[in-house]
Parts: sequence; structure tokens; C-alpha cells
Amino acid sequence: MEIIAVIPARFASTRLPGKPLLSETGRPLIQHVVEAAQRSKRLSRIIVATDDSRIADTVVSFGGEAFMTRADHPSGTDRVAEVAQAIPSAGIIVNLQGDEPEVSADALDQVVTILEENPDAVMGTLATPIRNEQDYLDPSCVKVVASTTGHALYFSRSPIPYHRDGLPPEGAATPLAYLHLGLYSYRRDFLLKLAQLPPSPLETTEKLEQLRVLQAGYRIALGVIEEPSVGIDTPEDYLRFVERWNARG
Repeated sequence: MEIIAVIPARFASTRLPGKPLLSETGRPLIQHVVEAAQRSKRLSRIIVATDDSRIADTVVSFGGEAFMTRADHPSGTDRVAEVAQAIPSAGIIVNLQGDEPEVSADALDQVVTILEENPDAVMGTLATPIRNEQDYLDPSCVKVVASTTGHALYFSRSPIPYHRDGLPPEGAATPLAYLHLGLYSYRRDFLLKLAQLPPSPLETTEKLEQLRVLQAGYRIALGVIEEPSVGIDTPEDYLRFVERWNARG
């Protein structure tokens, strides 16, 4: 059974067009993401899924593996599912976003392990503690609450759980909440099924695809890590990444 990572990458981006090919570090952003994934001990294969020949050609040029997908996929998950459909030997598929050049090998390994250790779960994902009020209240920071058995109960853009008696003091050992990280592992058979499920009412309301899974009655295993990776959504995000990269020498 193969454990593979699929990195969905598209050229069009409202806030940062051509993002995968930005190269101010001396190598394209998508290469940084592939190289980060290669540091994982659990992944046997890393595939960039794209509908753009410029991205595919770039991936091949640095020795990566590219898979050309259809152009009409509504989401990155659907693009990943097309790749999974073509690889029957894949038992677990990791969906790694193409704008996560600093994802850690530990995070990638953990998102695989939690799915292996939870046979009743069809997906795995990660979260990290939120310790400041700004992120807790920010709708762009997706929060998740979990059961004592380590399964996700709900994801929301709202501040959950709601602290009825007031927020704990700054520096408290208990976090305000947990921030969901957009890294997923899937069992292949479920990923193919997920791509066929229609969007659920909760998903449509919150604009969170993972709610389709919970509302359909499936379980998502949740792991916790201390340090989140930093995704790149804007030119400012990319500039900060370039500065961090250059500072490493």
C-alpha cells in the first residue's frame, strides 16, 4: 500500500496570480512545497496535480512528478481525487496545499499516523492551539473542537468553544481554542466517495468542505501540533517567506 501526497496547484489566484511559479528565492514556490514533502518519512510518492502546463513543465524541470488534471474541478479535493482514482495502489492520500512551503515533516508524518491509528476514521487532519484573542475571533482562522477520543466534532469560523464566563487570562496553560490546519489525509476509497457527495448545508453555510464529511456521519481523526506552518495567500505573505528563506542563508 502506497502513502502518497498530492499537491493541488493552479495558476489562477485572485490575490496572488501565478503563485506556484513565484521564484524570488531562486526556485519556484511549488518546488519548495515538494521539497518540504520529501522530508517526510512516511510518504512514498509526491505528485503535483495541476491543469496548467506551465506548472507541470516546471515541476518536471526540477525532477518532480506532475499529473495533468481536468480544468473544471470545483475544489482542490476534487483534483486530488482525480489523481487518487488513477492510482489504485494508494491506500492513504495526503492533501498538501501548494502554498505551504514550510510545512514540517513531523506534521506530514503525524497526519498519516493518526489515520492509521484510528480505523473508524475516514480522514485525518491537524490543529494547533490558539492563545490570542485576535485569532480566536478572526473568521479566517477556522476553529475546531474535538472529542476526548481525538475525533473532530465541529469546525467553524465562529469562536468555538464559546467562553461563557470570559476568556482565560493571557498566558494561561489552557488554549482559547484550536486552530484547524488545512492538511488532510484520506483513505483512498473514502476520498473517491467524497468527490461524489454533494455540498452539505453546513458546508455551504460556513464555506468549509470538511463539514460535508461530518454532516454525512463520518469521523475525522484530529491530531495536535504546537507549531503551524504558514500558508502564502498574498504578496505580503510571499515577501515574508522570501525574507525568512534568505535569512536562513
